[in-house]
Parts: sequence; C-alpha cells; structure tokens
Amino acid sequence: MSTAEQTAGGEAEPWGEVTPDAARRLLVAAVEAFAERGYHATTTRDIAGRAGMSPAALYIHYKTKEELLHRISRIGHDKALDILRTAAGGEGSPAERLADAVSSFVRWHAGRRTTARVVQYELDALGPEARAEILALRRQVDAEVRGIIEDGVAAGEFDVADVQGTTLAVLSLCIDVARWFNIEGPRTPDEVGALYADLVLRMVGARRPSGRG
Repeated sequence: MSTAEQTAGGEAEPWGEVTPDAARRLLVAAVEAFAERGYHATTTRDIAGRAGMSPAALYIHYKTKEELLHRISRIGHDKALDILRTAAGGEGSPAERLADAVSSFVRWHAGRRTTARVVQYELDALGPEARAEILALRRQVDAEVRGIIEDGVAAGEFDVADVQGTTLAVLSLCIDVARWFNIEGPRTPDEVGALYADLVLRMVGARRPSGRG
C-alpha cells in the first residue's frame, strides 16, 4: 500500500514497502511511540493501542518489539543510503555533489524527523545480529560521503586535512537536524537543507556552487 501515513508531528511518512495494511499501521504506531517515549519505555500494548488493534494482533505480524524496531531501522537506513548514493553518483563537481548530498540528507532528517529520530538514536536497543546489520549500512553511508570528500580533495576543490574526521562531522551535523527540527519553526526542510549545504561547503574549504538557491 502506497498511501502516506501521518506520523507524530504531522509528518507524511510513506511506508509503501510494508504490507499488509495492518502491519503498516503497527509499524507507523511503533515509530510514533518510540519517538515519543523511547524504545524501552514503549510496550507492545502501547503500539497496538495506537494502531487501534489488540495486543494479540501485533504478534501476527511481528514476533517481538525488537523486530518492529529492526524493520523501521532497516527501511530508514536504506532510504538514507539511497539518498546519498544518488547524490554521490550524480553529475557535477565534487562540490556540487556534496551540496546535493547534504541538502537531500538534511531534508530527509527534517521532513521525516519522527522516523529519523528512531532510526538514528535507538540503535543500541537492537540485538547483536540486527545491530551488526544496521552498522554495516551506516558504514556504507559513511563511505558515500567520504568518497565525495576524497574526490574533492583529489581534484583540488576541497582543503581537508582529515577526511575521516570531516566525514563524521558532516554526517553528525546532518543527523542532528532530526533532534531539533520543528515543523512550526521559522525554516522549512528545504531552507535548512540549503543552509547546511552552504555550511558544509565552507567546512571543506569549497565555494558554494553558483546557481544554487
């Protein structure tokens, strides 16, 4: 089902890859509950109640609460990785690709902030096997951004002494948007994305590409 689901804070969150409808409703309810109360303080009864279902109905689709968190984390990280891969593989100079990567990544963390908070900050609640899977995805996310920065250094566009440390700083800056962004605040996700792209280009010693608004 491809219908967007409203999550906490008024976000339109598509979960088209989750079927059937009951499984999708439970997953959306879990996102809301985990973001609001934290994983450990949320019970399966809380999740089922938010979805308008009985606790027993949850176990038809998810064996455990952790399975729900794992599914949310996997989908969220896959989306984040796809965003960065698209930008990294695009046409243009390293500066243009880095600006695209940062602005798109920030827009996702602002526009999907409820999901992003769960995806980024509940990793330690996962068991060893699921956690290892998500950490592997995070290493791929890191590699996409690091690759763009390395390209910029090699091309003489960026002045970066520590590529790995700068990559960590860039990703941390983007991810933290999910923690503080308020849809009722003075900036839109697009505006925050543009601001952060400019900040990151300054961080790596590059000039912002011309023609970017």
